[in-house]
Amino acid sequence: MPLVRLAEHFERLPGIGKKSAQRLAFHVLNMPKDRAEDFARCILEAREKIHRCACCQNLTDQPLCEICADPKRDGSVICVVEDPQDVLAFERTKEYHGKYHVLHGLISPMAGIGPEQLYLKELLARIPKEGVQEVIMATNPTVEGEATAMYLAKLLKPLGVKTTRLAYGIPVGGNLEYADEVTLYRALSGRSEI
Repeated sequence: MPLVRLAEHFERLPGIGKKSAQRLAFHVLNMPKDRAEDFARCILEAREKIHRCACCQNLTDQPLCEICADPKRDGSVICVVEDPQDVLAFERTKEYHGKYHVLHGLISPMAGIGPEQLYLKELLARIPKEGVQEVIMATNPTVEGEATAMYLAKLLKPLGVKTTRLAYGIPVGGNLEYADEVTLYRALSGRSEI
């Protein structure tokens, strides 16, 4: 049945349980046909047009994301994050004016994710090319986040770039995506060298 299949697809989304998925399915069914078609087109268009930025690996529909293309951003500082959602979290603070680098994951041997699956080479290539002076490790304060930050710090050490870590205003085991602006601002302000 199409309604059941629709609800099952919504249930596969992160944070959506069975009841929420059913509510969303019924909501879509109650939409006017043109809105439902527009919704479907938006999903397909996003899948077709959104890709990784050629520089920072953030998601964009242009060759370079808005942040990398902005000449007012401080290119001497790069904030390394796990996912594109983390970039949005930092941008909400309106306090960080440097650039970003998105790893698209963390080192996690238990999950079979090693350094070669992350966008580390691309970051290392940016350091001399862009005259980077500081790299801020803004991975989540989890075992995987710490391991990734320490691994990357060892790679950066020979390049002579200052490597800092966010201060712990974010709870251990928490996600940057859910932190409020004040907590992120304090964590960014109180970062320390690794």
